[in-house]
Amino acid sequence: MYLHWPFCLAKCPYCDFNSFVRHDDIDEARFARAFTREIAATAQRIGPRTVRSIFIGGGTPSLLQPATVAALLEAIAEQWSFDDDIEITIEANPTSVEATRFRGYRDAGVNRASLGVQALNDADLRALGRMHTAKEALAALEIAQGVFGRVSFDLIYARPGQTPHLWQQELTSALALGTEHLSLYQLTIEEGTPFFALNAAGKIVPPDADLARELFDLTQAVTRDAGLPAYEVSNHARRGAESRHNLIYWHSGEYAGIGPGAHGRLAVGGRRRALAAERNPEAWLQRVEAGATGTVVDDVLSREEIGDEFLLMGLRLAEGIDLGRYSDMADRRIDPERIAQLIEFGFVETIGDRRLRVTQAGFPILDAVVADLAA
Repeated sequence: MYLHWPFCLAKCPYCDFNSFVRHDDIDEARFARAFTREIAATAQRIGPRTVRSIFIGGGTPSLLQPATVAALLEAIAEQWSFDDDIEITIEANPTSVEATRFRGYRDAGVNRASLGVQALNDADLRALGRMHTAKEALAALEIAQGVFGRVSFDLIYARPGQTPHLWQQELTSALALGTEHLSLYQLTIEEGTPFFALNAAGKIVPPDADLARELFDLTQAVTRDAGLPAYEVSNHARRGAESRHNLIYWHSGEYAGIGPGAHGRLAVGGRRRALAAERNPEAWLQRVEAGATGTVVDDVLSREEIGDEFLLMGLRLAEGIDLGRYSDMADRRIDPERIAQLIEFGFVETIGDRRLRVTQAGFPILDAVVADLAA
């Protein structure tokens, strides 16, 4: 289950996620009732399931009151059984106000936190539009590690002006904090964001391709040596600490998305369907309260589309994909000549006669590798 809380205190200039700033108070109870209605409607449609993971993302869901989080989890528990080892994660911004809520979230049932730290120095935090300081981030991380059984945090690298030496220092400091999981994302300049306009005007200049590649390779080496190798192109964990929720995405499992702009992939009547909800929070709320579903996209996926998604998601993983499973899902094989060419270039490798994975050299051009295999 993915629950999307779309509201933030401020919109970060690099962010193209479905998030919104509202200066008036947000009626949490009203939205929670709408979430509950959508959860019940989904359950009626798909029938019995066992929930293996719940991820409360956004937006900034750590703005929610713990009682609201408890109500959302109770609404899911009323419809489906929970796996004995269920992972329940909440995304959090590491400000001092939100950190005080961690114990309330734990009491509601949350057992994992993902903190949006993004940088460990104040100058870069300001440049990224973050509202916390490095000191606040470290304090929130310490609280989270003491409250939850499992903690992850995000950092953005390849920032304007960042050198390999500076990134190595920052990454080494992050690893010394003892977390089990790190999400390390290269800064991307997304169209429609303030950073896109600033980049077009020459006011911010991200690293060129050669420097970005050097920073990527450095990231892989430093995390591997510290015992947190990449299990996915941007995610690093100690053995056994991988994000179970994200692995469901990357393994092309089933997931239900609830909330404004949330996406899902569900098997209904033996067909895999792609679902997406209305993005605008108020429009989504009005649809649900009027008795309609918040879903605005509900498409049956073809075998080819299912196969393409399997490649796109599965090849992000260090373990790669099962070629037999791909053939079963897509009703076709990947062209052996294309695989052979990519092996010759050093971008992919096979493991026995069943598995295919992208190499260290291939990960920085992953989209191109996937496109070539899917063609």
